[in-house]
Order: sequence, then C-alpha cells, then structure tokens
Amino acid sequence: MADLGNDSVETESLRAALIRHLVTEGTIHDQRVAAAFQAVPRHVFVPQAPLDVAYADDVVLMKRDGSGVVTSSVSQPSIIALMLEQAAIQPGDRVLEIGSGGYNAALMRELAGPTGSVTTVDIDPEVTDRARLLLDESGYGDVAVVQADGAFGAPERAPYDRIVVTVTAWEIASAWLRQLRPRGRIVVPLRMRGQTRSVAFDRVGDHLESRSTTLCGFVSMQGAGANYERLVPLGELELTFDEDQAGEPHPRADVLALPRLQMWSGVQVDREEPLLDLYLWLAGTLPGYCVMSSGEWSWVAAVATADSLAYLSTRPASDGSYVELGCAGHGPRAPELIDRMLDQLRTWDARHRNGPGPSFQVHARADELPAGFHIVRRDSYITVTWAE
Repeated sequence: MADLGNDSVETESLRAALIRHLVTEGTIHDQRVAAAFQAVPRHVFVPQAPLDVAYADDVVLMKRDGSGVVTSSVSQPSIIALMLEQAAIQPGDRVLEIGSGGYNAALMRELAGPTGSVTTVDIDPEVTDRARLLLDESGYGDVAVVQADGAFGAPERAPYDRIVVTVTAWEIASAWLRQLRPRGRIVVPLRMRGQTRSVAFDRVGDHLESRSTTLCGFVSMQGAGANYERLVPLGELELTFDEDQAGEPHPRADVLALPRLQMWSGVQVDREEPLLDLYLWLAGTLPGYCVMSSGEWSWVAAVATADSLAYLSTRPASDGSYVELGCAGHGPRAPELIDRMLDQLRTWDARHRNGPGPSFQVHARADELPAGFHIVRRDSYITVTWAE
C-alpha cells in the first residue's frame, strides 16, 4: 500500500539489509512477513531518527513521562517480526492492535490485505495523533486509529480474528476475550512473576490456550491495565512481588547484613543460557518467590519469609564458558530456604531444562481451572503447566 517511489537508494538498501538480518537470524520465516517489512517505510514512523537508526534492529524511543519512564516507542524489528509470526495474520482478517505507534499497524495492514482491516488503539492522544498523521503519510489511511484505554479494546469494530498487544500486560483483559472471535488468536506480552513473555493464545471455547511463547520486553500498559507489581525496598536492592502475592511476608530491610550462607547445586549452565524457564519453575514451586534487583544488575530469583531471604547465585565452573548454579541466603530460615531452592533447581535440571518449556491457559472463573500453577489476576486466572 505504501508509495515507495520517493525512497532513496540508501533507504531501500538499509531496509533490505534489515530484512536480510531478520531472515538470517531466524526471526522471519514467513515470506509474507518479509514482504510486509519490505513494503512499509519504517523511517516515516520515526521521523526524528537518522536513517541508519530507523533501520537498525533496535527500539526507537518516542516519548517519556515526567519521571523519565518510556511510555511510547517503536519496537525493535526483531520483536515485531516474532509477534507477527506468532499472530499468523491471514488475508481478510480483522485485526485489533493494543498500543499504537503506526508502524506495526501498517505491517499488519499489509498482512491482512485489501479484504481485511486493522484498528489500533492507544490511551495517549499524542500517540494516536502521531500515528494517524504518519499512517496517512505512508499510505495507510484506512487503518482505524482510536484514542481510548486499550484495556477495553474497540468494541465498535469487533469481533476480531486477531488481537495483537504491543504493551506489557498483566492479564488478558475480559474485553479482549469478548471481542475475539471463536478460534481467534491473541498475541500479548504477558507479565508473570517478574518476566515478560509474548504468548500466542488461541480461543478454545470460553478460555485461551497458548500455542507459542517467546521472551520479550515492552513499555508498560497504562490506564485500567496498569502495573500490578509490588516493590519492596531492601536497602540498595528491591524485591518485586506480583499483586496476588500481597499477603506474602517480606524480610526486614537489613536482612542482607545478617551472616551469609552459601551452598552449590552441582548444576552447570552455559554463561549465555537463558534461565527464565528456571525462574518460572521456581515461581510455581516455592512459596514466597520474588525477584531481587538493583541498579547494578538486572534481577535474580529469590524467596522471602518474614525474617529470611535466599536467592540464586553462580560461580565459575572448571570450563570458563560455564557457571555452577547455587543459592545464598541470610536470616534464621536461610538453610531451609536454600535447601528448597536447590531441590527445585535440580528438579528443573533433571525434568524440564531441555524440554518444551511451559504452557499457559487463561480462564475467567476459578471453578474451570486445570491442574497446574495458578497466577491470580483481577479478572482472570493464568495457569502454568509443564510437560514431563
């Protein structure tokens, strides 16, 4: 749909290089997704960025709030491509995007084709005004841009075959489920126990079942679907708990000043091996699970009680490219907490480390829940299960 007649040789070259990178890295497998990236001029949607930045595989920040927190961005192309492949948008699909910016809506418009439609919603009028202007400028004037709280979807244009959420969400809003067609699909960056995964859910009757997951990061949702996490200061560190963990205790702020106990598991992992599946396993098996973080490093899995704290640790293995996993703790219950964490770490290593990973279901009612680890949200229940 876009008119690329005014594109410079440099722009075409940079766009082609980006697509080659995404294909080579294994991010794009679907030729239709590659064609959409070729058709949509990304630089139009980030007019303040130099061309080499516009076509780099990186996020472009668009807006911050008064405290400096990013509230709007044009997402990293590799993340966009992964989610588009998860969504599997077909010609003729009616698509709803939650969280606007314009670029992703244009890509989805290419995939939905002339018989489909795309509606993009954002709570921020500055964002929707910019998206409307840039979509018109790039030839996608038939994309509907709605300024509204995305937690309520866009019921006036429902139902939708696909819903793609491009902001971090803490649950599947009930409005999204109502507006999704039977057997439709929703792709959402879902925040669970301190980590965000883009999950592709298919609607199966009145609930959702995951079909694929990938780790990702997005700006946080605003409005009715805003942050559910609880932060607990711990000196220079902080602990993060989910909203449904409100009744779980946390130790006093000086717990890390108590004597430190350290034990090792014998489990070795590559320094580059992602451990978020392990973290989610620990979250589902250890009462008091939380995430410990500071300004100097990202975060580590931890477990807390009213007087003690234990957390995952590492030390170099004999092979320099590997580390051994262990657990450190402080407080009178540290030995017990460490034993529990090491036991579950070894269980994950033996039963799930090389497996297919977790699966997810979302239900609206507690009496419908299957067996598994349940995360309680305001309007829904997320169930996590692991294949043996």
